[in-house]
Amino acid sequence: MDVMTLVLFGLGFVLLVGGAEWLVRGASHLAAASGIPPLIIGLTVVAFGTSAPELAVSVQSALNGQADIALGNVVGSNILNVLLILGLAALIVPLTVSHQLIRLDVPLMIGVSLLVWLLSLDGSLGRLDGLLLVAGIIAYTAFSVIKGRQESQGGDEFEQEFGDPGRRGMAWNLGLIAAGLALLVLGASWLVDGAVMIARYFGISELIIGLTIVSVGTSLPEIAASVVASLRGERDIAVGNVVGSNLFNLLLVLGVTATVAPEGIGVAPAALYFDLPVMIAVALACLPIFFTDHRIDRWEGGLFLGYYLAYLVYLLLNSLQHDA
Repeated sequence: MDVMTLVLFGLGFVLLVGGAEWLVRGASHLAAASGIPPLIIGLTVVAFGTSAPELAVSVQSALNGQADIALGNVVGSNILNVLLILGLAALIVPLTVSHQLIRLDVPLMIGVSLLVWLLSLDGSLGRLDGLLLVAGIIAYTAFSVIKGRQESQGGDEFEQEFGDPGRRGMAWNLGLIAAGLALLVLGASWLVDGAVMIARYFGISELIIGLTIVSVGTSLPEIAASVVASLRGERDIAVGNVVGSNLFNLLLVLGVTATVAPEGIGVAPAALYFDLPVMIAVALACLPIFFTDHRIDRWEGGLFLGYYLAYLVYLLLNSLQHDA
């Protein structure tokens, strides 16, 4: 095995962890400096940043005439975000769930998931569908920021929790977030490239590589950001990142892709009757778990991880056309 492969893999991991640390630190200080609650920062700034790779991949696919890839990318990412990322983060530290998530953001995630399924019933997501979804993310982001500023109780509470905002200017915090995102994307790319080369060296099939390393690789920024946020005690950012990323994936990524794709996004029957319903079911599963004491306990995180492993096994057996 080439030594550079191992170096690439190791550097990718280091950049991923370092980028997540910078992103979460910049986001928490931005919340303090701007008077916006950390949950709103997680739902908007962090969620948009960690969804940027999916947006870039989907738009590029649309311009290359492969717009249908965007749907699989978004649906797979949303299932992974809830089951794998929240499950992993809750196993590390039980996560507290904000009342706003239960009252507004999770029901909205469920509603948008159902909307995308309804818009897909005719077999495609066209330009008008895309414009509707883009309008939705603009309205959601504006509402979240305005509501967050109205509900914040002033700078003193945030200063006590995060430190004096005056010590770090807005430009510094935004720069820290941007640098963290850049390291996340670069680290994820290097880590995936190295992992693929290692897998090929050991004779692992392209199918297994695609179903595991590559599919998880596109969500590595979300995974790293939420896990580091959990370890730093920024639980609102950890949970908000997942819910916000799902909303950004559905509204922004699918919306922009459907708008720029000349013939829209084709929706295969398998996606319409299996993958999209699974995504909706996963979103629905959040409500009862979030409602119990307004937290995600370790055993519930383990349950989410078990569901994700079952989903992966199904995809693998289905791809191999196995009798099971």
